[in-house]
Amino acid sequence: MSSAAGQGFEERRFDLDWVRIGAFLLLILYHIGMYYVTWDWHVKSPYASRAIEPLMMLTSPWRLSLLFLVSGVATAYLLERQGTRGFLGRRSVRLLVPLVFGMLVIVPPQSYLEVVEKVQYAGSYGDFVALYLAAYQGFCRDGDCLILPTWNHLWFVAYLWVYTLLLYAVVWAMPGGVARLRDWIERRFVGISVLLVPIAYLAAARMLLAIRFPATHALVDDWYNHAVYVPMLLLGFALAGTRAPWLAVERLRWHALGFAVLGWVFLCIWHGLDGTDSLPPGIAVRRVWQVIFSAQIWLAIVAILGFARRHLNRDNAARRYLTTAVFPVYILHQTVIVVAAHALKPVQLDPLLEGVVLVLITAAVCFLGYEAIRRVTALRPLFGLSVIAARERVPPPMPRTAA
Repeated sequence: MSSAAGQGFEERRFDLDWVRIGAFLLLILYHIGMYYVTWDWHVKSPYASRAIEPLMMLTSPWRLSLLFLVSGVATAYLLERQGTRGFLGRRSVRLLVPLVFGMLVIVPPQSYLEVVEKVQYAGSYGDFVALYLAAYQGFCRDGDCLILPTWNHLWFVAYLWVYTLLLYAVVWAMPGGVARLRDWIERRFVGISVLLVPIAYLAAARMLLAIRFPATHALVDDWYNHAVYVPMLLLGFALAGTRAPWLAVERLRWHALGFAVLGWVFLCIWHGLDGTDSLPPGIAVRRVWQVIFSAQIWLAIVAILGFARRHLNRDNAARRYLTTAVFPVYILHQTVIVVAAHALKPVQLDPLLEGVVLVLITAAVCFLGYEAIRRVTALRPLFGLSVIAARERVPPPMPRTAA
């Protein structure tokens, strides 16, 4: 590895820890929002409307791509510090154990309440779990059947593990190729190319694949998402240890933010017109939408990374706590949201008040759950934490990120 690219691993990237923390917390808020919008979700509020959908669209294009990019950086740091020996075993324990546990224990309440609300299932939770474990496929509505068992929100963990296998295979097969790739990134991925190259790729992927392969999160048929998330992970892996691209990202942060805001305004206007007679006809207009949506993904990511590098590359107690807490909180959060939302329906609160209560319940239960999990040795690996004795070690930046 060249000195130019290799020296970057000596930097302590607290800013990327903060980006990862923020991205997961935004994801949690997004899932609370899914209860109140018209888009399909596991359970729905009787107050569901289009009112907050423009706010949801502020993060929906880019939040998961950002997580995969940061995960790629984290994977590079882990490999740099720990080496390839035993890497897959350690990573598999961190990801697969929580995934299997989550599918067996954490996720089933979501599916149970979904069939209670959508198909008026009258059986007990115990009856449902027996059907869930038996892979029952009879919960259907309008020809759409619930696939059981399922990973629901934990699809991100499954995808990350599969992508990590692919990345590891490339590193193992072409160890010198990583160094050459980082040298190329260091020399060429600077200036305006930092913005234009990823946008061009994302736009091409959306035009070619998005309509043919809509998002399923089922792994085997999710080709548009793979075409976005795999390159994001690889790009994050390649950017780790470089300097010039990160300086370019920081320098372009205001430009990226300005155009990202304009893109969001366009998407909101389009969303307001979509499905009405006011929508201009023709495939050319659709292509404009696809380009702007794709640009929105990368411009928002550049703005976030640039501002984080400029202002958040610092350590404190909150970073150390949240770096470890965020993955267990992520595992818990959607089940907490679904159960709490279902339980609040009979109370019939004002929708704004109910939303605030739902946020507070989710935060309280998830972080109290984390406080219990981190103190019980047997629970720690089930939620992606290392098995250690009584006192928790302070996690270093980036290498200890679980996802």
